Amino acid sequence: MSLAGKKGLIVGVANEHSIAWGCAELAKLQGADVVVSCLNEKATRFVAPLTEPAGIALKPCNVEQPGELQALVDFAVEKLGRLDFIVHSIAWAPLEDLHGRVIDSSSTGFARAMEVSCHSLAELAKLCAPHMTQGGAIVTMTYLGADEAVPHYGLMGPVKAALESLVRYMAVELGPQRIRVHAVSPGPIHTRAASGIAGFDELVDASVAKAPLGRLVTLDEIAQLANFLCSDAASGMTGQTIYVDGGCHAVA
Repeated sequence: MSLAGKKGLIVGVANEHSIAWGCAELAKLQGADVVVSCLNEKATRFVAPLTEPAGIALKPCNVEQPGELQALVDFAVEKLGRLDFIVHSIAWAPLEDLHGRVIDSSSTGFARAMEVSCHSLAELAKLCAPHMTQGGAIVTMTYLGADEAVPHYGLMGPVKAALESLVRYMAVELGPQRIRVHAVSPGPIHTRAASGIAGFDELVDASVAKAPLGRLVTLDEIAQLANFLCSDAASGMTGQTIYVDGGCHAVA
């Protein structure tokens, strides 16, 4: 497996513990040229010390702000010339909606969670596809809570279920352009996004107890899978949700 000569855009770096950063760091080591995004100028203070020594271009992008996603894609294409792979690793919901019952969620909060965590993938694909002239891959991040009612995951469960469905429809629509689309479903790891989930430590303990491997997966293991899907080694695969969770999904 190699990403040598590939050009990629990776969206959603928050800090060194981010799945997006794990993917970017490994892609660079595997020979890819990458551009990454973080949320805003405030986040840049935490991300720039990672990207600058690695020679990775960085641009802030808040997908809720009109025009920022287009500006990010334009920036990436200007830097890279074309795009061969995209990694979408952003998810968010208002805390008051995330921590409450799904039936108590506000329509505004639900809509914002869908816009940031799900529809942004469709918008990103629409903007990037014209620049993926040699085909390629688009990978997003999901979680087991899309298929099961996981305690405390709440609103994000239905949102991630929509994301996984979107992956399948995008795979059909973009297949003629030789663009493959996948969702990677990691087990729980300690990221900034995970810190917003109530009872996250209990979720981690339950996952370790349930997983056949008896442990959490690492950031590198998640990045290895994502980057495999972006490589030519996965050229015959599309439209799948693929787990890297120590086998937790296989156990009732």
